Amino acid sequence: MPSTILITGGAGFIGQHLSRQLLIQGLKVRILDNFSPQIHRSNSLPIDLLNQIELFHSDIRNRHSLKTALTGVDAIVHLAAETGTGQSMYELDRYFSANVQGTAIMLDLLQNDECGRSIRSIVVASSRAVYGEGAYKCAHHGLVFPGERHRSRMSDSLFEPTCPICDEIVSFIPTSESAPFKPMSIYGLTKQVQEQAVLMFARARGINAFGLRYQNVYGPGQSLINPYTGILAIFSNLARRNSPIEIYEDGLESRDFVYIDDVVEGTLKALTFEGNFVGALNIGSGQAISVIDVATSVKNFFNSSSDIDVTGAFRMGDIRHNVADLTKSNDLLRYSPKTPFSVGLSNFLRWASDFAPEESAAYKHSVDELTKHGLMVK
Repeated sequence: MPSTILITGGAGFIGQHLSRQLLIQGLKVRILDNFSPQIHRSNSLPIDLLNQIELFHSDIRNRHSLKTALTGVDAIVHLAAETGTGQSMYELDRYFSANVQGTAIMLDLLQNDECGRSIRSIVVASSRAVYGEGAYKCAHHGLVFPGERHRSRMSDSLFEPTCPICDEIVSFIPTSESAPFKPMSIYGLTKQVQEQAVLMFARARGINAFGLRYQNVYGPGQSLINPYTGILAIFSNLARRNSPIEIYEDGLESRDFVYIDDVVEGTLKALTFEGNFVGALNIGSGQAISVIDVATSVKNFFNSSSDIDVTGAFRMGDIRHNVADLTKSNDLLRYSPKTPFSVGLSNFLRWASDFAPEESAAYKHSVDELTKHGLMVK
């Protein structure tokens, strides 16, 4: 079991929850984070963490700070990344720089400097975005992996993916780790590179590495101010202001929402794994929830007068459905999510109620940016 862990991007949503659990187990925790204003309300950690961890207020690309943070560490949880599929499609340099170059600098230090000699395990936050649409079943051709949906079809409100062989509509099924890489956003592509670089490095060094392909993580503590990620945060802000909740496509698109406690459990199991392993694992709920069901649940929770507006608009690069196959992560780590979506959603919404709803300006700006760059079709 590791004794000192560095969490890059550790001041964020997942990092804070993970840090608290590591401290409970008596482990030493370091955090390196740049406190991006798009995500963070302040430039500091909560008091309960600040007094117990060693904080490096720095960007992952600052080689000197990163070297200092890595010295004496025996395990790394690499969470540092720019997130947001839509934004990544027009801020390409920013996403490649933070996600790919930041990871390259970390691995370069681990390979070529004394600070990397003590590392025994790396857990990197990958994403289900590496799959693109993921796995589907065709009535004629069985298991298939559709590519990006065509703009012309979606303009005619034909949103379901089709078989790449016969062009018939297909039905989604759980996606396993054996699915091919088919990212449909720059974000997804950078996460693929992050994951594969870490796994390649670990194989060469003979250490453990886990590429945890997180699904849609949610729960208390997630950013309520970042308009590029987290429809639960967006919907909760709109519902509390009794503003219209706009839903893209026909509202039947679905996501695998996984509660933060389950994500932390899976990450801890990987971090403390006693055997030898280098590879990718899904971390999700194994259940698909439609976006319109999410919006309805949020509206009902707040007894909101918001109208739910199914707009038919769509974003290029968005997937239609996703649900994780958890067979491999269960077999290896005994990972089994415990929080039903209804329970996790209530926990999140009760927590969000402690904060004033965010103004819609940031969300509107994000939509305007997507539209300006030809990525949002209304």
